[in-house]
Amino acid sequence: MGELKLSGFAKYAWFVLAYNIVVILWGAFLRASLSGDGCGEYWLTCGGEVVPTAPQFKTVIEFSHRLSTGLSFLGVLLLFVWAFRKFAKGDWVRKTAFASFAFIVVEALIGAGLVLTGNTAGNWTASRPFWTMAHLITTFSLLAVLTLTAWFASGGKPFTFQAPRRILIFLTIAVAGIFLIGMSGSIAALTTMLLPSASLSEEFAKDFAESSHILQRLRISHPILSISVGIYLVFLATWLKAQAKENLQINRWANVLSILILIQFPSGAVTLLLHAPILMQIIHLLLADLLWIAFILLSANVLAQQSAAEKSLFATEFQSAVN
Repeated sequence: MGELKLSGFAKYAWFVLAYNIVVILWGAFLRASLSGDGCGEYWLTCGGEVVPTAPQFKTVIEFSHRLSTGLSFLGVLLLFVWAFRKFAKGDWVRKTAFASFAFIVVEALIGAGLVLTGNTAGNWTASRPFWTMAHLITTFSLLAVLTLTAWFASGGKPFTFQAPRRILIFLTIAVAGIFLIGMSGSIAALTTMLLPSASLSEEFAKDFAESSHILQRLRISHPILSISVGIYLVFLATWLKAQAKENLQINRWANVLSILILIQFPSGAVTLLLHAPILMQIIHLLLADLLWIAFILLSANVLAQQSAAEKSLFATEFQSAVN
């Protein structure tokens, strides 16, 4: 992309991505502050009113989150419509913009489901962990396709999955690992909120006690997965740089990914040692979102380079056959 001047659509696509990160972080504050039931079990209204007339503080938080998600929905809808008006049929921007709209719809439905089933604030149901994991998967998928929409609109080259098998395998393992970290992290945060401990030592004791709830015993999986997958991602980024042969974009995003991982490690440790204060939860989630976006951009550039190399090889072979 180099010094390519961004179009109005490309700038808007990056803005929509950035805005959705803000909405995600506000949602994390909503959950951590136990304000998710601020509007009661009502959707689309808040406590049965379009605009709450005598709101409590948690109602203000919940209602503002609903407004922010509504604006996010409209922003992605405009992105989708604009993409179909600006780009030709079959263009990758159209495809990823459509996927973005599809995921924002699913995201809205999951949000509605959480409210209508009472899976908010400090309420516990057996289905809540599954709602939480589904929410995480949809959120990460939405960020991925929004990132690709902005990247393609900014000059990113179309790619296929015709890369060497080992690259595809390594990237697939990375995606699976990141999703596992995200899901385990969302469950760990939910467990800490619903089953709080008075101290860090008590929390560790519960993590290993046979009498503890299954979610408490699963909580330890998050730091183990985070460290394991984080180390894998650093080695993968280093290896991809070596394969890139001076590709500036691949080198750039490989470096960004590695740096974010090295920052995320102490962030996770501080969050754990301080007993997960809300501010650290938000910072930890922000780094996770940025790390995921960096990985998507790194992968897109790697696959684009492999696709270009494949086309060049095919053209050379075709020309040799003709001659």
